[in-house]
Amino acid sequence: MAFVDQAQVELKAGKGGDGIVSFRHEKFVAMGGPFGGDGGHGGSIILKVDEGLRTLMDFRYNRHFKAQSGGKGGTKGMTGASAEDRIIKVPQGTIVSDADTGEVLGDLVHEGQTLLVARGGRGGRGNIHFATPANPAPELSENGEPGQIRNIKMEMRVLADVGLVGFPSAGKSTLLSVVSNAKPKIAAYHFTTIDPNIGMVRLSDDRDFVMADLPGLIEGASEGVGLGFKFLRHVERTRVILHLVDMSGIEGQDSYTQYRKILTELEQYDPTILERPQIVVATKMDMPESEAFYQEFVKQVKADSGLKETPEIMSISAVTHKGVDELLRATADMLDKAPVAEAYKVQEEAAENEKVYKFEEENSDLSVDWDQEYACWMISGKEVEKLAAMTNLQREATVMRFARQMRHMGVDQMLRDAGAKDGDDVRVNNTNFVFEYSD
Repeated sequence: MAFVDQAQVELKAGKGGDGIVSFRHEKFVAMGGPFGGDGGHGGSIILKVDEGLRTLMDFRYNRHFKAQSGGKGGTKGMTGASAEDRIIKVPQGTIVSDADTGEVLGDLVHEGQTLLVARGGRGGRGNIHFATPANPAPELSENGEPGQIRNIKMEMRVLADVGLVGFPSAGKSTLLSVVSNAKPKIAAYHFTTIDPNIGMVRLSDDRDFVMADLPGLIEGASEGVGLGFKFLRHVERTRVILHLVDMSGIEGQDSYTQYRKILTELEQYDPTILERPQIVVATKMDMPESEAFYQEFVKQVKADSGLKETPEIMSISAVTHKGVDELLRATADMLDKAPVAEAYKVQEEAAENEKVYKFEEENSDLSVDWDQEYACWMISGKEVEKLAAMTNLQREATVMRFARQMRHMGVDQMLRDAGAKDGDDVRVNNTNFVFEYSD
């Protein structure tokens, strides 16, 4: 299965069911009155974490999701059936944001965690709700509220306790294949790993952790060179970093220079990454000149005044398994003391804190403009468009009610100020509702 870590989809929640107009027709019940029930609620769209998923591949070709609408109201004041919510499964580590506004909607990291991303419309009210002393037998009802339509962007960031970073061919995939059951691609050329690989590491003392072999970095990755952000996005989730440095000298580059280049890329992408616990791992120590290169590398790192603190340095040979067990134990010890990743903290604190509501002055988006295409005045605005959609155009009473609502919102005055004349056609945006203006 291809590894897909980004996807954008369109969601359409279910419309609420329509309320109905009905009256009691029972023998011996004088002046029975209105008895029309409400419509049922439309289905919402909910994202749910499934730990069995490892990629957003399901969303590569299926980009549109729709929930069912609520049922119509019934006689005798019965409410219509509410539609079931649409549950969409996503992998752990998925960050969800609104594709149009950029607002982050949620960070899904725990198994079974859910996030409501598109709310279903409420059911329209039946005429049982519109009875008044002045109008005891109303022929008024509402259509169901439209469901929320939303474009969302999903970005998966690998959840792993330990991340392997380093230049291409530093030995990351080989180490992962040795310490876990993962089967990453291994070959004698650069960028054999183009997608993150994950493996579960189990120690003899029953401790375990998740290790991720992340795609190799090159200079300029923080600016998008090579695999660029495709790699750096995933390192944000790791709690401990194993920085692998090739000691064989086969690549013809100085080990210390490679080490510093990787640090520079990490710092330019996110300075907080370097604050996490880190072990520098000298690899390929089975090669003839590796020991000499290793000794020189250790001296250069210890003499580097640009480092905030000298990292722990360990040497291994994944081929002969020399030093591998010691590295795993040191990594597990570091994990025991490592803080929880920041991405988790932010979400847990947000869930614990109560939401504070503040007064904000309402900014109306209502507007009236002349539309050349339709040769009429076009009324636009979220609230007026919603009211139009919920108006039952088959009944005169509901149409008159909508006219009163528009007058209260100031639409009549806006049309007058814009220069509308008697007989001009007026249309509500995104609807088929057209009426003739009369001053």
